[in-house]
Amino acid sequence: MDISLHFLKAGGKLRLIRIIHTLVWAFFVAVIGYVLYSGLANKLTTYTWVASGLVLAEGGVLLLFHGRCPLTILARKYSHSERANFDIFLPEWLARHNQVVFTIIYAVGLVLVGYRLMY
Repeated sequence: MDISLHFLKAGGKLRLIRIIHTLVWAFFVAVIGYVLYSGLANKLTTYTWVASGLVLAEGGVLLLFHGRCPLTILARKYSHSERANFDIFLPEWLARHNQVVFTIIYAVGLVLVGYRLMY
């Protein structure tokens, strides 16, 4: 991934990546939350399937990049920090456990959606 940010200094580049990464993260949290809501409220709509597909596509991207977000890989060029949240505006503990936490929430949402489909 070669995104040119030559007009910014290194600190500005990392800050821009952190902002974009946080916005993308928030979008996917909302999408995962919608899948969970759909299952809990028994409101299965086209949006439920679109949301599920988006999360599965995100999972595919993560698999393609060996469990790492492409934005994390890009941000690594501008930081040598070992902190889990060097590339995103999240608390350290959440950045460290983000994939596990939201995979569990998504899986619960899918189980509930599956239950609603059966009954």
